[in-house]
Amino acid sequence: MATTANIHAPLGAVAVLRVVDTLLNAKAAFLEAREARITRRALYRLTDAQLADIGLTRDDIAKI
Repeated sequence: MATTANIHAPLGAVAVLRVVDTLLNAKAAFLEAREARITRRALYRLTDAQLADIGLTRDDIAKI
C-alpha cells in the first residue's frame, strides 16, 4: 500500500508545472484581450442609435 510519504515527484517537476501554468495563464490572458479588442472594434462601427438599442453608449465601449 502506497502512502504519500513514499511518493515523490521527479526532480524539476514542480518547476516545469509552474512554467507550463504560467504559459497557459499568459495564453488565456492574451486570448481574452484579443476577444475584447475584437468586440470593441465591432461596437465602434455601430451608430449611436444602434448602440442605444443594445443599451450602450460610446463611453461604455472603452470599459469592455
